[in-house]
Amino acid sequence: MLISAARAATLKLANQREAAEPHAPVLIRGGEAFDLASARPIADPALDLANPLKGPFKAEAIEWAGEARAAMELARIAGILPAFMVDPASAGEAQAIETGDLAEWADTANLTIATRARLPVAASETAEIVAFRSADDMREHVALVIGRQTGDVAPLVRLHSECLTGDILGSLKCDCGPQLDAALAAMADEASRGSWGVLLYMRQEGRGIGLVNKLRAYRLQDQGFDTVEANERLGLPDEARDFATAARMLDLLGVRSIRLMTNNPRKVAALEAAGMTVNERVPHQLPDNPHNARYLATKRDKSGHLLE
Repeated sequence: MLISAARAATLKLANQREAAEPHAPVLIRGGEAFDLASARPIADPALDLANPLKGPFKAEAIEWAGEARAAMELARIAGILPAFMVDPASAGEAQAIETGDLAEWADTANLTIATRARLPVAASETAEIVAFRSADDMREHVALVIGRQTGDVAPLVRLHSECLTGDILGSLKCDCGPQLDAALAAMADEASRGSWGVLLYMRQEGRGIGLVNKLRAYRLQDQGFDTVEANERLGLPDEARDFATAARMLDLLGVRSIRLMTNNPRKVAALEAAGMTVNERVPHQLPDNPHNARYLATKRDKSGHLLE
């Protein structure tokens, strides 16, 4: 099986030379050939409590390291666990993986404006929605423009990553829904004073790990792990969002400089690295609740989010 280094560490394999590199995929062999039933508890840490005894496993050298890394990253993009059975019986026709596949995926040049339309919303009856699409990506990102777009005024911008549980279902485990509402209200206030704002709604659920993997992380959080620890146990990064795409969206809107509404310095750095000028970081802090207090503390203490 091919698993992540983080997952190999939870399986106590990091003392083996081939499993010691922190971010490299790990190839393991068991005493008996893996089948689907034995592979699932190895891939999914949420099953650890029900399957405490696993192994022994031996880590082996990987002669196709580049392809292995590409496979793990493609798994994240697809929203599945980063674990693969290698050359299993009756698996069907093999699909070759090229290391260059990831570079093509990361190219934002193919992203274009698909359409735009007026969209009255609660925050602003004159808002306009702009949809973006790429031939290489089935995700359709949107921007909501509030106020009259003015080329010589840097808009108030919020990068908001899709959160089904928080935005739609009103989850109390995160602050996504209230952040979205507060951002729209702030942009409406800007518009009332002659300025404008842009909300970028990015289709990158769970900070880029996907909805199913986010819910797997929730299950681990119920076992006592914080957000970062849960992602690590799944073999997934704590931050996997695509900020270059956000910069491309702004560029297509004709925006060159912004006032960015965020408490996350990584967003500022990532947009600047993609060529966007960030004139100001505007704090975006909301009160916590008993269900998300630990989540917000983890963002502050482990992910570098600012308090104001």
